[in-house]
Amino acid sequence: MTPTRVLIVDDSATVRGLIRILLTRDPAIEIVGEAADPLEARAAIKATDPDVITLDVEMPKMNGLDFLDRLMRLRPTPVIMVSSLTAAGAETAIAALEMGAFDCVGKPGSGEQEQFGDVLLAKVKAAAGLRGRPRRESARQPAAERQPYRSDGRIVAIGASTGGVEALIAVLSQFPANGPPTVITQHMPATFTKSFAGRLDRLCRPAVCEAYDGAPLTPGAVYLAPGGAAHLRVEAGAPPRCRLVKSAPVNGHRPSVDVLFTSVTDAVGARAVGAILTGMGRDGAEGLLAMRSAGCQTFGQSESSCLIYGMPKIAFELGATQKQVSLATMASEILRATCAA
Repeated sequence: MTPTRVLIVDDSATVRGLIRILLTRDPAIEIVGEAADPLEARAAIKATDPDVITLDVEMPKMNGLDFLDRLMRLRPTPVIMVSSLTAAGAETAIAALEMGAFDCVGKPGSGEQEQFGDVLLAKVKAAAGLRGRPRRESARQPAAERQPYRSDGRIVAIGASTGGVEALIAVLSQFPANGPPTVITQHMPATFTKSFAGRLDRLCRPAVCEAYDGAPLTPGAVYLAPGGAAHLRVEAGAPPRCRLVKSAPVNGHRPSVDVLFTSVTDAVGARAVGAILTGMGRDGAEGLLAMRSAGCQTFGQSESSCLIYGMPKIAFELGATQKQVSLATMASEILRATCAA
């Protein structure tokens, strides 16, 4: 089996060395080059033709986003952004994901190297499978004409992982300002979710923010689960409310899509709509099955429109998805299912 050929781009020799050591523990990975800045990276890409590139978010000599934009236009290659866990690093990483980067990981703190290595290795292997695939057309549509919409009170619960930045922007940008009460769990490093929620709020008509304990689920409100510290659950009430619960990871994730979906079923029964979008792994499949079994309408993103057909595939195989739809039509399906007659 041909090994996955990786180019490491980071201005820190220490970080480059750490990534090299962590990745080469797996014999299926070959490091074909290293570069300290985008100019060195450009030469290394021409010389080595890597399958996957790990790219530092903040580097000297050339803006990292400018480099990524040129790379995606001239020589599309799967890129995993490696970001410092700062507000500036998070903002840049979110922009990179919108531009076509495969995924992002946060640089490890003290004692986190092993976990960082496991996560990075899984993402590198998944990204390698995309080499040679045609670049997908953007699923983001111009904002739809304002049609009369009135929420019937149903809660919308959405789960996503790898590729979810682009997917969630595509879906939520089609929601009206008074759209359905929506809760989202997106797998993302802990410090990134606040920046992503802010980005969604600027791009979309509903009010989007990080979920907080006790947040009311009312029309026009969209809540994104904070990364890392707690699971996002929905609690019954008038209106239902968000709860942040500090408990162990589920399916290796905290927050977990399964936890969110299952809590929605417990809180409101059939008065909800579930959607599972692009992502690695199986988180959310069992929870979506619970939603469908309770009488909820459930949707899965179609394989052809997914960056990674992992989570939606498992959900489909379990019988959890009532209907598979393209990313371009996901928003209209959700709105149709939640619009008052």
